[in-house]
Amino acid sequence: MTLETWLIYLLATLGLSLTPGPNSLLALTHGAIHGPGRTLKTIAGGAVGFACVIALSMFGIASLLKLAEELLLAMKILGGLYLIWLGIQVWRSPAPGQIGVTVGRVCGWQMARQGFLAALSNPKVILFFAAFLPQFINPNSDLWLQFLIMMLTFVLVECTVELLIAGFANSVSNWLGRCGKGFNRVCGSLFVLIGVGLPLSS
Repeated sequence: MTLETWLIYLLATLGLSLTPGPNSLLALTHGAIHGPGRTLKTIAGGAVGFACVIALSMFGIASLLKLAEELLLAMKILGGLYLIWLGIQVWRSPAPGQIGVTVGRVCGWQMARQGFLAALSNPKVILFFAAFLPQFINPNSDLWLQFLIMMLTFVLVECTVELLIAGFANSVSNWLGRCGKGFNRVCGSLFVLIGVGLPLSS
């Protein structure tokens, strides 16, 4: 992969990471409730999930999903149900102003698991990466090295964007605390809407 190709990929990856999705919404919610330090666990879980998604795309799982429509639908339904469940948990969680209460309830492993499953919840991401990544691959170069470079680039950019989102949410947590549970209900509703829309998407 040439430097020019990598820079183009970097810009494309940045655009992808800035697009709202379950993981950025989760970083926003956890950043407001737990602070950016603890949200690193959520982000780390999501990073592992995205690495798995990219690996699945590279190793041909996307082709299987294109052929087996029933499998794709089943994965969409499971992913949608998880996002709905996550939305309900966010809706019911204490307001950002009650951080001490929430931290006592949620351990780092649970936060990492939520980030990981959120990254895996949408099988369409696998199909997207399958269409996105080949445009930057040079078949005459080491494929494993290119895969590693693209995976690390995306994960680092995604983690940086999510950490900035978490930091922003934490910086306005006092204001969010004055909103009571309204913030959690808005974020919870967005998770539910994404979860409901996922199986219905083409």
